[in-house]
Amino acid sequence: MTDSWVNYAERIGTDLHLELSGPGGRRAALTRALRETVRSGRLAPGTRLPPYRSLAADLGVARNTVADAYAELVAEGWLTARQGSGTRVAERVQPLRRAERVPRKAPPRARGPRHDLRQGTPDASAFPRAAWLASYRRALQQAPNEVFGPGDPAGRVELREALTEYLARARGVRTEPGRIVICSGFAHALRLLFGQDRGGGRGVLRGPLAVEAYGLGFHRELLAAGGVRTAPLPLDGDGARVDRLGRERAVLLTPAHQFPTGGPLHPERRAALIDWARARGGVVLEDDYDGEFRYDRKPVGAVQGLDPDRVIFIGSVSKSLSPAVRLGWMVLPERYVDDVLAAKGEREAWASVLDQLSLADLIASGAYDRHVRRMRQRYRSRRDRLVAALAEHAPHIGVTGVAAGLHAVLRLPPGTERSTVKAATWQGIALDGLAEFRHPEAPETDTPVRDGLVVGFATPSEHAYGAALEALCGVLPPVEEPGRERRRRPDGD
Repeated sequence: MTDSWVNYAERIGTDLHLELSGPGGRRAALTRALRETVRSGRLAPGTRLPPYRSLAADLGVARNTVADAYAELVAEGWLTARQGSGTRVAERVQPLRRAERVPRKAPPRARGPRHDLRQGTPDASAFPRAAWLASYRRALQQAPNEVFGPGDPAGRVELREALTEYLARARGVRTEPGRIVICSGFAHALRLLFGQDRGGGRGVLRGPLAVEAYGLGFHRELLAAGGVRTAPLPLDGDGARVDRLGRERAVLLTPAHQFPTGGPLHPERRAALIDWARARGGVVLEDDYDGEFRYDRKPVGAVQGLDPDRVIFIGSVSKSLSPAVRLGWMVLPERYVDDVLAAKGEREAWASVLDQLSLADLIASGAYDRHVRRMRQRYRSRRDRLVAALAEHAPHIGVTGVAAGLHAVLRLPPGTERSTVKAATWQGIALDGLAEFRHPEAPETDTPVRDGLVVGFATPSEHAYGAALEALCGVLPPVEEPGRERRRRPDGD
């Protein structure tokens, strides 16, 4: 007998497949299939079965065959039949417990740190749920039908138009919607630019790529995996030493707030950077990872505004909203747009179209600006509390990079970084040592090695932040020379 599969979810409220097979006629096969379905728990007690006529039509059997199978299972106690209520699975039926099946224990959850002071993430509890939900609903209600088809790899025009206005107003970016390509974040942008989305082939840009002597190791690893060599640029108090650019045709910088050491790129170096790009036919990759969060000075505009044809401006909502919202953007010189779209493919495969429309509405409605202003005030307060706690409990520890962003660098006495990070780990404090961000090929003669901690002050929730600061101060190294303790004001940028 051939197998017959029936799906009648619309009648019983759940998906169910019946397999009519084995010895005997159709009635025996149907009775056996229904009994096993109830026994295994696939049909829960109280579930109503379809009428004789409907199931008979679906299975291609006689109505009496179904009626007889139901009657036999009623007699056995598997089913019940009442006038006006139809045929249902008996309430007393319990699914078969198979002795041979040993329940699998869920793997134990890894215990997170008691105090999370790692850089890179905003306060998750501050996500603007109500505003996002309102924007999502409006976007869904107003979305044209084409939204539910294959997505444009450039991204929804609504979001690109909203970003054109917002980036010009808030970051000094000069562009138009046709030169913006939506991506899922900075790492995705690097993969598109250097060809990794096309199986590691030749990308839009080629190495070697100049980078800052201190930066995010994940980005260097991502580039190295794609065969791109990175050359470290020295850093000093004015930012990257762009005068040391060599034969590279591209450079990756964080000019608004050097990551992680802090400080903007000096105006003279910004001008020199553009002069280099024009003279060499090169391109600048501008990572604007937290440019919206400045506290003590006026916002530092984007380098892109100096020459939109020589700078690729890359941003995302990972710091301003949440890294869970996988949305970012590239503002491209016109000559790169087609190649980036070709690298991305014919359809949008990364960024949710509905999320794009929601973000566009969030920006256009002003809710995004209000959220950023609110978080800027909150993070500034967090920064101030960190500085005050250090001034009171560890005045010998210098603090830098605090004029902007979501993290600070604590300067430690020489030779104490490793032991301090280890002590923090023992106390359940998650943070990073400054050495973790140093380029492995950066010469010490160009950029001296300094002991320090990179402390994120945005991640803990508001109620947990005080305890985190207390724990942090408890693991910091003591004064090097007793009797010479002195208070130090934050160095700012």
